[in-house]
Amino acid sequence: MRVHQSPRPLDLRRLLILLGIMICFVPPALHAAPDDHLPTRPRLKGDGQKWRIGYLQGGGYASYQHSLASIARGLMRIGWIVEAELPIPQDEKDSEVLWRWLATEASSDYLEFAADAFYDGAWDDARLPVMKKELLDRLTGPRDIDLMLAMGTKAGQFLATSDHSVPTIVGSTTDPIAGGIIMSAEDSGLDHIHAKVDPDRHRMQVRLFHDIFNFGTLGIVYEESKEGRGFAAIDNVYEVAAEREFKVEKCEAPYNGLGRQEAEAKVLECYSALAGKVEAVYIVRHPGVNLTTLAAILEPLVDRKIPTFAQGLSDEVRHGVLLSISLADFSYIGDFYAMTIGKILNGAKPRNLTQIFQNPPKIAINLKTAQRIGYDPSVDIVGAADEIFTEVADPPSKP
Repeated sequence: MRVHQSPRPLDLRRLLILLGIMICFVPPALHAAPDDHLPTRPRLKGDGQKWRIGYLQGGGYASYQHSLASIARGLMRIGWIVEAELPIPQDEKDSEVLWRWLATEASSDYLEFAADAFYDGAWDDARLPVMKKELLDRLTGPRDIDLMLAMGTKAGQFLATSDHSVPTIVGSTTDPIAGGIIMSAEDSGLDHIHAKVDPDRHRMQVRLFHDIFNFGTLGIVYEESKEGRGFAAIDNVYEVAAEREFKVEKCEAPYNGLGRQEAEAKVLECYSALAGKVEAVYIVRHPGVNLTTLAAILEPLVDRKIPTFAQGLSDEVRHGVLLSISLADFSYIGDFYAMTIGKILNGAKPRNLTQIFQNPPKIAINLKTAQRIGYDPSVDIVGAADEIFTEVADPPSKP
């Protein structure tokens, strides 16, 4: 097994460039779109009524709950909602608890989070088409919803259609372009659709991982479908592999049409199979990857001293993944979404607003995992870390 523990001489320079330490993110002004000048100030509808907001997700996922919370906090910061402490759901994937609080407890003179407009497909292929028809009938019939929040690739695909015209913010997608949600970073393709996109995020992650370990074979687990490839940003992975001349060893773990336990079992089989074939693993988004399954996913990889990098949240690093550059602080994202919503409710066309937002990236590293796999990170790597975990957190109880 070939694991390079010491960075090459240029690694720190690469690290500084890749992490954008000198320039945290590209200012929105550099991506100005026609309606970006519109205000974000709170206001009622023309008839003096509150704006009604709905929510859609294909199923529960940790980043959806984090994104919804960040949007709520962002709306508080710009005055649409009265400042208050948000509830912290016991289940990392539970967005409904937060939505119920927004619908019943949040104080706002301008917004109503419709209690009966929380739509969750629960990753159930039989339920999803029925729910989609029900929601589209509502958006084109009564039209009692003024703006939709669509979390995740599947939800974005459902509402990125000309079958309705209700303004829709698509959030928490790995790659909305590869997922067929928007045409490009500059143009969603539909007047009522807006999806935040960071075109280089996943390439940057894989480049950084390769800079540190110089691996020859990278393992990745995903479902071979349009949605699954979008989740995994697989095209970006192969692009960097060609650029850096390393091999990608894939394992396909289906989840569409499977129950949660079966999808999780497929993921565990794949990571166990990869452990004997690869020098590093990029752990990408997949319904079978969660804080409950992570310990079992990592066990065969840690046993073989294989470094891991999480595509998703740094909470996965807290639970044992070696590295990530995901945000610990979602406030930047929340502010971007909140200002986008504010502009839409002040008359902006979603298509005419900037979609490009490059998250201020921050390294997270788990030193306990580093010790377990025999990796001694350099002072430069540790010094560039925003979050340092010294232990591996216990998995939560199964919901």
